[in-house]
Amino acid sequence: MLTTLNTGSPIASGQPVTDAPPPFIHLKGVRKVYRQRGQEFLAVSDATFDVAEGELITLVGPSGCGKSTLLKILAGLHGHDGGIVRIGNDRQPFDAGRDIGMVFQQALLLKWRRILDNVMLPAEILGLPVKESRERARHLLALVGLAGFEDKFPYELSGGMQQRVSIARALVHDPKLVLMDEPFGALDALTRERMNIELRRIWQDSGKTILFVTHGIAEAVFLGTQVVVLTARPARMAARITIDLPEPRTLDIKTHDAFGAYTREIYGLLGMH
Repeated sequence: MLTTLNTGSPIASGQPVTDAPPPFIHLKGVRKVYRQRGQEFLAVSDATFDVAEGELITLVGPSGCGKSTLLKILAGLHGHDGGIVRIGNDRQPFDAGRDIGMVFQQALLLKWRRILDNVMLPAEILGLPVKESRERARHLLALVGLAGFEDKFPYELSGGMQQRVSIARALVHDPKLVLMDEPFGALDALTRERMNIELRRIWQDSGKTILFVTHGIAEAVFLGTQVVVLTARPARMAARITIDLPEPRTLDIKTHDAFGAYTREIYGLLGMH
């Protein structure tokens, strides 16, 4: 686990981890400036945190604070204007073009392709073996609860089911890192709760490293092994909190005192007492 910083959580120890392996993701002092019409806008300032391999890290903060920008920097879609961004290590080398899976707020499925073919798209782009990739795509559709829907078209699926397809698509090429940018933001409350449970199960079954951006404080606590709290723009890290809750996490965990303590702490860090 990562070291817990700046937190008074009732469970987290706050003690440094000794003899820990090198982090899978290392950000230190990361800065991003947008330039438009001769003006500069500081979007991210001094973002600093590490992520261990196999963790599910949630990033939470006010709207426009730079959460999505950080994900795009990690994905290689945006450059950064200062600081250090490192993914992978000697034991776990990293190729951004091959080793990242992305899930966005909208499923962004190709409406003219059947579900299995939508899941296959990254494997096709990367030129992976067709037979093995189709078998993996079928396995992933079963993993997300969509066995039997391989030949459907996107319009035949609900919004929540389409997001499950997008998660399977993000995993089909077996990436080392999955970046999720508010993937459940457009769903109704009940579907969103179900998808939270589903995502934790998929994460535990796949063992992937996941970074998940959300506006929802309760969602961040429910999903994360760690919650990174970002301030209003320009984003800087206010705290990194280890979430120590019973497993497997079910919705009734939200009634536990510890869950309430974590959410209150994050509200406080964001000035929302």
